[in-house]
Amino acid sequence: MAEQAQYEELARQLSGVGVVKREMARILPTDCPGGSAAVLTLLDRHGDMRIGRLAELLAVDMSVTSRHVTHVAERGWIERSPDPADKRSRILRLTPVGRAKLDELSRRTTDLLADRLSDWTDDEVGELTRLMARLRTSFGDCRSTARSAPPADPTTRTPART
Repeated sequence: MAEQAQYEELARQLSGVGVVKREMARILPTDCPGGSAAVLTLLDRHGDMRIGRLAELLAVDMSVTSRHVTHVAERGWIERSPDPADKRSRILRLTPVGRAKLDELSRRTTDLLADRLSDWTDDEVGELTRLMARLRTSFGDCRSTARSAPPADPTTRTPART
């Protein structure tokens, strides 16, 4: 098991991931802000769904989800169809135009990562990918599983700033 100092350094390094995420957000096309990109990504990954499920996966309020859904629907990237099981509800589905937009987003992200990590070896990129997947698995899917935080220990403090 790692020592406390290693966990403290890991916390500092993870706080720096925000820089990477902001850089990735900057490359999004102006017509597709982060929330819209997230909607497209989740529909691609999880398939057709109701807006309530999408709100759970996004981990945001239903009103925020509704704004994102309206934005992508107005651009023809998704369609909203009546739910056969409950005519009051709608099923959200990615359209071919939405898939094309998602492909564009993927290309932009891939190009950015390839540029920023150009001095990394294939093995280093593979190891980072493997470890990030493992880290996420260790935390579970926080968007669909409530996990309580461990009780705070007043004798230790992990700074989150770099």
